[in-house]
Amino acid sequence: MTGCSGSRDFGQFPEGTPPPGGASKPSGSAAISDYPQKIGSPYEVGGKTYTPEDVASYDEVGYASWYGEELAGNLTANGEIYNPQGISAAHKTLPLPSYVEVTALETGRTILVRVNDRGPFANDRLIDLSLGAARQLGIDRDGVSGVRVRKVNPNEQERAVLRMGSPAAERIATPDSLLAILRKNLAKLPRPQAPVSQAAAPAYSPPAVGAVNRPVAKKANGTRDGRFIVEGPGRPVSAESSVGNNYVGGLPGSYVVQVAAFSDKSRADTLAGKIGAKVMADRTRTIWRVRYGPFASEQEAQAGLAQAQQRGYSGSRILRADQ
Repeated sequence: MTGCSGSRDFGQFPEGTPPPGGASKPSGSAAISDYPQKIGSPYEVGGKTYTPEDVASYDEVGYASWYGEELAGNLTANGEIYNPQGISAAHKTLPLPSYVEVTALETGRTILVRVNDRGPFANDRLIDLSLGAARQLGIDRDGVSGVRVRKVNPNEQERAVLRMGSPAAERIATPDSLLAILRKNLAKLPRPQAPVSQAAAPAYSPPAVGAVNRPVAKKANGTRDGRFIVEGPGRPVSAESSVGNNYVGGLPGSYVVQVAAFSDKSRADTLAGKIGAKVMADRTRTIWRVRYGPFASEQEAQAGLAQAQQRGYSGSRILRADQ
């Protein structure tokens, strides 16, 4: 079975305590919650530091791999039990849990996925899908596949379905015109090697002095030794990102339409110039938001929203401008 090479790093309960007695696979949404949604602290794997952050309009292309039955019962980074048949994924920096739409760039097929783990940390892959997610997307026979990953805020009904391990309704296929653009962007990236068997995982070595968030884990239940990525208490995600795409309260001032947000200002400038929008920095000047506006009213902002959606940015949303 093709899995995610040696990069799968499952989490554990705080303070190294074991999961409750008799825990196995999730049996329903009562055992899994979306709240509190948290942003973890920076952590280091393989000499590289990753900094989790909440980018509300996260939208990237890259390569996906998947991991399967051989890891059933392990704990994910936020303390949930990995269910290979569920529709879940691992991502290096998105808040846990998060919801993303994953599009297979070969076919345009798009599904909704719940992110509850950290990774992948090998071969420059963007996301690791569970076996169930890879199967629903139609890429479970592939080692790696080109994908688009877009952060979304689905309704509670869809969230509940994924929490129970079932697939949400498949999205409308991506138009060929947009697929052509996404494939062109993917072609600029180096294609990673196909993952190898999980048994090829590298041996565990003690963490370096000063390493961030890398507690040592003991081998158990026949699983491999490895570094655990423990999400811990972290920082709560802002209400803006937690309550859905149509949130417009909580911030004073006029309205804007947010198309995307980047940690790289040059990427924000490029997109803004392409679509005739503006770049607005957050208060820390570490996140660069591409926005239309400001608009005096929500009604006026609807015109900007329609413009963004017509350009293919269906994840755009109306927000209050942060004055």
